[in-house]
Amino acid sequence: MYQNYITGQTTLSLNLDFSIPANHIASVISEFVDSIPNEVILETTSNTGRPAYHPAMMLKILLFAYSRRVFSGRKIERMLEENLPMMILADNRKISYHTINNFRSSDHANKVIKQCFVYFTSLLEDEGLIRENAVFIDGTKIEADANRYTFVWRKAIEKYHAKLKEDVSALYEELINKEVVKAMAEEEAQTSQGLEILAQETEKEVEKLTDKIDREPKAIPGGSKNKAKRRELKKIAHKLRKDFIPRAKKYEEAEEIFAGRNSYSKTDHDATFMHMKEDHMKNGQLKPGYNIQAATTNQYIVDFALFPNPTDFRTFEPFLDQMKSRGILDKFQNIVADAGYGSEYNYSILEENYSDKNYQIPYTQYEKEQTRKYKKDPSKVDNWYYNEEEDYYVDKSGVRFNFKYYSQRKDRSTGMVRNFKIYEADEFQLTEELTQLAKTKTGRQRQIHYNPNWQYLKEKAKETLQSEEGKRIYGCRKSDVEPIFGHMKSVFGMRRTHLRGKKKVETDVGIMFMTMNLKKYGAKKKVKPSNFHFKNKKHRNSLKIMNSCVFISGLKIEFLPRHFLNIQLLIFLEVLTLVYFVVLLVTSVVVVEHVLHQKPTLKVAVFVVKDSSTITTFVN
Repeated sequence: MYQNYITGQTTLSLNLDFSIPANHIASVISEFVDSIPNEVILETTSNTGRPAYHPAMMLKILLFAYSRRVFSGRKIERMLEENLPMMILADNRKISYHTINNFRSSDHANKVIKQCFVYFTSLLEDEGLIRENAVFIDGTKIEADANRYTFVWRKAIEKYHAKLKEDVSALYEELINKEVVKAMAEEEAQTSQGLEILAQETEKEVEKLTDKIDREPKAIPGGSKNKAKRRELKKIAHKLRKDFIPRAKKYEEAEEIFAGRNSYSKTDHDATFMHMKEDHMKNGQLKPGYNIQAATTNQYIVDFALFPNPTDFRTFEPFLDQMKSRGILDKFQNIVADAGYGSEYNYSILEENYSDKNYQIPYTQYEKEQTRKYKKDPSKVDNWYYNEEEDYYVDKSGVRFNFKYYSQRKDRSTGMVRNFKIYEADEFQLTEELTQLAKTKTGRQRQIHYNPNWQYLKEKAKETLQSEEGKRIYGCRKSDVEPIFGHMKSVFGMRRTHLRGKKKVETDVGIMFMTMNLKKYGAKKKVKPSNFHFKNKKHRNSLKIMNSCVFISGLKIEFLPRHFLNIQLLIFLEVLTLVYFVVLLVTSVVVVEHVLHQKPTLKVAVFVVKDSSTITTFVN
């Protein structure tokens, strides 16, 4: 159940000045959010208790607050009391900062803001604002809202966890020898659950020994062996409870949080420590952050995603899958990205899963291969002679390399198996000098590792990029996707996230990107009245007379109260006003004739004086 929220229809405003222009960013935000279906905006809520605020209203006030570089919940609450556009968007409701922050941190807000990009992309498609039928992809790193010195490193956890497992194994063997526990798998004993079982069994044995000691005589020659054994078992139980079990749980929890990463922050487990461009200390300091991937067209963000790894090429596949699942990628024919995404794995993904799309993505060495220095470098295999029939290479020195065998490698980061052809220099060359050149410094025969699949993909990418269409589309990349990150950080002031946790940060970044979209979209839609212009000198003189009449009439009405005027001056001003209307009528007739016969698209200025104000309207 939600509170009623229909802007402008539930109340009657007595002050007609309480309004905002139609091209104001608040109006653009309101129109866009209202265009999203209620099935997407609303969620199932309880039918009892106080009705919740409408999600559309909450989303509007957050979008407008971000457009004004206001990110604090308390400051947004203050805007609801002091800022006129914000009051209109909220229907003059007073909302607590707790409610604002709770909505911004909710899963529902995360879902809604993601759907907003789907509808905004459809809007761009309907209005023909998609550039070159291409989507431009790039990434940037942004600092997380986490303490900078709360890092946890995977190597340190693995090191100390391995040491703990060694200590547990020794303790487990000791308990087996003392016949305290029965035999169990060593791997199970090294886990926190296994340690818990060991502690319970040890405590049970301590209780049994205590019962035996109670039945023993008080004086035993040489001391009680049960007491000595109980003392040792108590130490073991204490070590298990106070040291081993907490450490095992801590290390296991940390390894689960890592999820393949090398680090995380204690105050934001989803943030990864990585190098940032803003390195004020100039020491390569690692800071907790996120890798934001954004897809744009015509400088509008159509989709985005957050990733924990700092490199871009590993984010390409999941980001494309996300856009495909939302139906966003179906609206584009070309996929454009920089050389950071150009790898054999990514090219293979595009060939297999997106064969209907064209892609303009250079590989890492593409720019370097176009230089004259590279083309004349004798050490590069691309510049060697190749005999296709007999399948051998000859380098610039004359050393011959014959095919020897096939080889495979598996990338640890992607799991892709890469196939290589190994060429090896012949042991005996034509001359003794070439025989020596065929060996390495260590005395082994020189080899070439050639990847046919990678070479084919590089040639295809090169052909696409060097075509006229490829050059034109790829040339748009820098001016399309790169400026949005500069606007986000410098213009809109978001250099650091404001929430913690991946889902919450997604909502935070999504609101910022959607605000940027709507502000740009609203600026494009603004109707800016141009100055009235006549080529004919007679028409220009008429306009000057008309403006003078308006100015004099304004002086009469606004600045000269009637009790300061004498009768003669008052009659003169009234006659002047009458002359003004006559001139206005004649000029209008001339203008209409000019519009109908000579310039149909001319904009006509009509001036109306009413009571104590001068209103200027422009009619197309």
